[in-house]
Parts: sequence; C-alpha cells; structure tokens
Amino acid sequence: MRTLLFLACLTAFSTLPAHAETVTQPLVNNSFSYADLADIAVTAPIAAVVLVDDAIPLKGAQAADVPPGVVRLYVEATVQTLIRGADGLQAQVNYLVDVPLGPSNRPPRLRKARMLVLAAPVPGRPGTLQLVAPDAQIGWTPETEQRVRAILVEAASKDAPPHVTGIGNAFHVPGAIPGESETQIFLTTQNGRPISLNVLRRPQEDPRWAVALGEMVDEAATPPKPETLLWYQLACFLPARLPDSSVSSMSDADAAATRDDYQLILQRLGPCARTRQPR
Repeated sequence: MRTLLFLACLTAFSTLPAHAETVTQPLVNNSFSYADLADIAVTAPIAAVVLVDDAIPLKGAQAADVPPGVVRLYVEATVQTLIRGADGLQAQVNYLVDVPLGPSNRPPRLRKARMLVLAAPVPGRPGTLQLVAPDAQIGWTPETEQRVRAILVEAASKDAPPHVTGIGNAFHVPGAIPGESETQIFLTTQNGRPISLNVLRRPQEDPRWAVALGEMVDEAATPPKPETLLWYQLACFLPARLPDSSVSSMSDADAAATRDDYQLILQRLGPCARTRQPR
C-alpha cells in the first residue's frame, strides 16, 4: 500500500509546471508576510496542520530535475487540524516537496515537524495531496495558523472583496472654494462587482480617502484595515500609476489632481510587502 501511495504522489507532483519544480523553500519559513500567505491560501482547496511521520529523500529519475543543493522529499504525515477542506481529509496524507539540503549536504530532518500545508487533492487518490505552490509547506507557528485562518474565513464570507483587475474611469470635481475637491476612481474586478476609491479634500484639513463596495458611495465608507483581504486586493493589485485612459476626458488640471489623489491612496495603503521568491 505504501508503494502505491508513493507512486500516486510522484505522479501527482509531475503535473506541476516545470518552472515550479525548481523553486524551493526554507525548511521552516516564518517570514511570510500577510500578502505572501494570502497569495497561497486563497487558491488552496485544502489547508491543514500536519505532523510529519516520515520524509523520504528521492534520487535518480525521481529527482532528475532537482537543482544542486536541493532534495526532493516524499512526505507522509498525520493530519492534526483541518482548517479548510469542503470534502474532509483522510487522517494520513502524503505529498512531495523540494527543500534545501541541510548541513553537510544531508537531507533535513522533517520527522515530527509540524507543518501548515496548503494543497489540492489529487482526484481519485484519497490522501494524496499536491501543494498549490512549491513553498506551500510552511513551518507551523500559532501566529501563522491564526493569520491563515483569518484569511480563509474572510475569503469564504459573502462580503469578501472581489479580485481587482485594473482601473476604469475616474472623475474629479473641484469645490466651490480653493483647496476643496472630490475625486472618484472606479476599479475593474474579476466578477464585475463595483469598487471605487474616493478622496475628499477640504481647506486646512488632512485629505480623507475611502473605498466603497457598491454602486453608491457610502458616507460612512473608510479606508481598509491593514492585513485584510480588501487591503490586500488594493495594495497588491493596483498599478503604480493611474492609466492615461482613466483621465483622458479631463482637463490637464483635473487629470493632474486625480493622479495626485491616486498617489495619496497608494501612499496611505502602504507597500504590498511580498517576500516570496518570484515564480
């Protein structure tokens, strides 16, 4: 039975994109930012905390594409906590992962290590998982589990923000007195749900900005809180500059003011702060 599970897991791993197989992860990576975790977690059908029972190094043809300084491991683990998994999960799971070699070029000791795994099930092979990213085996800590749980709970909510795909039209209206104005910037989203960014300026006051989820701008709208999915969608997917097409119908002065307000929004959002290696 163990041999059959091993072969099933190896077959599943071979379906990963070729470029993904050469990307490795630290044995325990607790430096992931919120954006790093969201990038991985929102796409994962399964999220689980596992205790590694065994980690078998693969050699020869089974690890032919593994770069120097890296080892491919066949991992068998016991599920301790299922965080996400609509169809449940067997108590014993297996998957493949590439990790750096340890001291003296020896495989790292993963046995008895607790890991947070973000994966997809392999159809027709109960218990065999495929990591959704090469670094989707993450060293477990209570803080990391809590952050992933918060991301997945928010993602499953009916009010979860849609994926931002770009910027549509923008409007700028100068006020009746110098220094007063209002800017509205409409975003495009994957599911067509409306989102707009709004900046209100008044003389002698700090500019106020907010994000509205809906057709109408709610007077009570506020900026998104850091480390929320709405913040993530804006900070990580908005372009660095307002497209010319968004202000093409404006006067030069209104277009410049709108661009300034857009930069204000990006500044207030702060950086996306991804730390994962490019894939």
